[in-house]
Amino acid sequence: MTTLYQERLALFASNSRQTNKIFKWRSVQVNRLAALLFALEDRAVEGDELHNSYALIKDSTGPFSMFRGNSAISISALLSLTQDPKHILTQTMEVYDLMKAIKFRTSDYLVVAAYQIAAHTQPDQYKYTVERAKAFYDRMKQSRRFQTSQDDYIYTSMLALSGVDVESCGDRMDRLYEALKPQLPFRSGNSIQALTQVLALGESDESTSVSRVLELRDIFREQGLRMDKEYTLPSLGILSLLPSEIESITTDIVESYNYLRTEKGFSGWSITQPELLLLCAALVASEHLKNARGETLLTTAAATSITNIVIAQQTALAMAAAIAASSAASSSSH
Repeated sequence: MTTLYQERLALFASNSRQTNKIFKWRSVQVNRLAALLFALEDRAVEGDELHNSYALIKDSTGPFSMFRGNSAISISALLSLTQDPKHILTQTMEVYDLMKAIKFRTSDYLVVAAYQIAAHTQPDQYKYTVERAKAFYDRMKQSRRFQTSQDDYIYTSMLALSGVDVESCGDRMDRLYEALKPQLPFRSGNSIQALTQVLALGESDESTSVSRVLELRDIFREQGLRMDKEYTLPSLGILSLLPSEIESITTDIVESYNYLRTEKGFSGWSITQPELLLLCAALVASEHLKNARGETLLTTAAATSITNIVIAQQTALAMAAAIAASSAASSSSH
C-alpha cells in the first residue's frame, strides 16, 4: 500500500469521526457516506461547510420534504464539495419536480437521482435526461416487475447520463442477469439487477463480464471477505470494470479492509463487514481510476458511477437501519 493511499484511508477514518461529532443525531451509515465523499476528493470534513449546506436545505424546503430525510447528510456533503451549493440545490429541486411529474415516486432515492442529473448535465438537457431515466426504469420494470422499485432510481439516472441506448442496454442487462443468477446467492435478485446495471456500462461481452465478476468473488471468498452479499454486489461490478489486474484490485481491498479495522470506529462492533467492504471498494476504485493512464470510455463511465453506486447502497443501508429501529420501537411500545 502506497503512503499516499494510506493517507487517504486515514483521512476517511478521521472524516468519519468528525461527521459523527457534527451530526450526532444522524445514522452512522449516512455520516460515513459524507466522510467518504470528502475523502474521495482528498478533503478533510469542514464542520462549517456541512452545517451551511444542511441549513441551506432546511431553509429551502418544507418540514416534510424528502430532502430532509436519510439523504440530507449526503446531499449536504455533495453540495459542500461544489463551488455554488445554492445554485446546485435549486437545480436539483427543479430536476426532482421534473421526475415527480413523470411518475417517479418521492423518496430518498429520488432526491439523490435528481442531484446526479442536476450536477452532471446542463439545464437544457434536464428534461431529456429525466425522460431517459424513466425509459430505463420502465424497461427494467418490463423485464423484472417485482424487483424494480424506488431503489433503482439512482441507477436509472446513472444509465440516463451514460448515453447508452435504452433497448440495447436493457437487452444486455437481461442477458447478464440470466448468466449471473445461477452463480450468486439465493434471494439476491434485486442486488443482481443492480449489478447488471453497473456491468451494462462496460464494453466487454457478457461472458467476459460475468467471468471477471465471479473471479473477483472467488478470490475475496478465499480471503474470508464476502463481496457477493446484498449491499456489496454492485460494488463488485465496479471493481470488475476497473482497468487493472484482478490481483492488484483484491490486494488493495484486503489491505484497506485490514487497515480500517484498526481505526477507531471501524471495529467489528462498530461497522459490519458488508458496509466496510462497500466503503473500501469505493476508495480502491477511485484510487485505481486516478492511476489509470489515458482517458477511455470505460474509465470515464466507472468514474462517473462510483459515487452514485455507493450512495445508492449506503442509502439502502440507512433506510434498512431506520426501518429496523422503527420496528424495534414499535415492538417495545406494546
